[in-house]
Amino acid sequence: MQKHAVITGGGTGIGLATARKLALSGYHVTALGLGEPETLAEGISYQELDVGNETAVQALFAGFERIDALVNAAGIIDHTGEWQRDGFSRVIDINLTSVLSVTNAALPALRHARGAVVNFASMWSFFGSPKTPAYASSKAAIGELTRCMAVAWAADGVRANAVAPGWILTNLARRAFEDAERSAGIIKRIPAGRWGNPEDVADVIAFLVSDSARYVTGTTLPVDGGYSIA
Repeated sequence: MQKHAVITGGGTGIGLATARKLALSGYHVTALGLGEPETLAEGISYQELDVGNETAVQALFAGFERIDALVNAAGIIDHTGEWQRDGFSRVIDINLTSVLSVTNAALPALRHARGAVVNFASMWSFFGSPKTPAYASSKAAIGELTRCMAVAWAADGVRANAVAPGWILTNLARRAFEDAERSAGIIKRIPAGRWGNPEDVADVIAFLVSDSARYVTGTTLPVDGGYSIA
């Protein structure tokens, strides 16, 4: 039986790279997102979903009988408004609360497949951020939510892990990448000596949802070229 993966934020960036990787590995992939996706690939279908809309989330996931891999890649950042209550709450809602909502909605299908969940933490799970406290707080909390999922659902055969990407060349980090001085400082600190590509993270996610990681659950795995240890 062909495996089925569902990826929120699957139309762009790391989510799309993961969709392509899993499709090449033989999965049928449902990519979820807002607006027009970037170029997809064979084996990937795309549906629009606002992960902050609980009614829409429940309706969509009710249609899945089995989910072998759920990747919660959807996320936002607000470089100007996160120190205000409204901005803080909006980022927390999308980056953290929607992960709970989506995964709860997917749980019956995950249980049926004895599937795996991968959530998105960040290097900002471990560092303080002067301009984006909601983003950093949400990503730190993802680590704990992932551990809670892992212990709650282990008896059902459902594993949950998280990745913590570092400086990956996506739209989310493009402002830093295009600032030559800042980008040079970032590269100087990364032991691997370069920015990461979305595919670098997608390969790790593919491992975490595979049978090769069958005894791995509850972990948050940095994918940052060594940035967090330098």
